[in-house]
Amino acid sequence: MGLSYLENQGVYMQSPQVTILIPNYKTEQLTKLCLRLLRKHTDPQLAKMLVIDNDSRDESVKYLRTLKWIQLIERTAIPGETPALSHSRALDLALAHVDTPYVLSIHTDTLVRNKEWLPFLLAQIQANQNIAGVGSWKLERKPAWKHALKSIERFIQQHYYRLIHKNDHALEGLDHNHYYLRSHCALYRMDLIKKYHSGFADGEEVAGKAMHRKLVENGHRMIFLPSEKLLKYMDHINHATTILNPTLSRKEKSVIKGLKRVQKSLQEFQADEILQDASLDY
Repeated sequence: MGLSYLENQGVYMQSPQVTILIPNYKTEQLTKLCLRLLRKHTDPQLAKMLVIDNDSRDESVKYLRTLKWIQLIERTAIPGETPALSHSRALDLALAHVDTPYVLSIHTDTLVRNKEWLPFLLAQIQANQNIAGVGSWKLERKPAWKHALKSIERFIQQHYYRLIHKNDHALEGLDHNHYYLRSHCALYRMDLIKKYHSGFADGEEVAGKAMHRKLVENGHRMIFLPSEKLLKYMDHINHATTILNPTLSRKEKSVIKGLKRVQKSLQEFQADEILQDASLDY
C-alpha cells in the first residue's frame, strides 16, 4: 500500500483508510452525479468506493456495472421489507466487505464539493481515540433565527410534558427518539463496529440508530458536526431519491414542491456539466 497525505493536516497515512458505502435504488442520474463528484474530489489512494444496488433492475444498475473504479454489490430485496430496512440491510451487506480502518456511509443525494471533504472528516474522528463516529443528524440550510425558534419550541414542549407528567411523547432527541448519526453522512471506526458486533440494521431500526446507541452505551463519543461547518464540504439534498423517483412517495404535493428545491441544489453543483463529463467514469 502507498502513503496518502491528508491536506492541511501534516500527517502521512497508509492508504486506503476509508471505504465509502453508497446504496443505490432507481436514481440513475442522481447516482451518476454523486459518484462523479466523488471521483472528482476524492483521493483514490485514501478511499475506495463500494456501491450496493438495492435490486433496482433498471438503467442505474447497468450504469454501475460499467464502472471499473468501484466495487459493486447487487443485492436481492427481501419480500415485505420496508424501504428503511432495505437500506440498512444493504449497508450491512457491504459492511462485511470492508477491510479499511474507517467506513463512511452516504446517500446518492449526498454531494461533495471539494477535495478537502474527506480529509476534514478524518481529522474530526482522529482528534481523539475515544471518538467512534462523526457525521450529521440533519444536514440542512436554515438561517440562525429558524434554528433559535426550533430550540425555543423544543424547550417549551419538553417542560410542558414534564409538567403534565406525559412520558410517552416522541420529542426529537429524547429517550427512544434520540439523535444519531444518519447514514447520509456517518464515518465510523471499523474496529469498534466489529468489537461490539454491531451494524446499521441493529434491532431493525433506521440505519445506524441502534449502532449509535450501542457505541455511546459502551463509553464512546459520537460527534455531530454543525451544518454550517459540514456544508463547506458537502450537501445532502433531503429526500431527493423519493422526489426524483415519485413511485417511492405517496405525497404528490411534496414531490412537486421538492422538485424546485432539488433543481436549485443541482444547479449549485453544476450538475448538467458533471453529467456531461463521461471522463469521470474512467
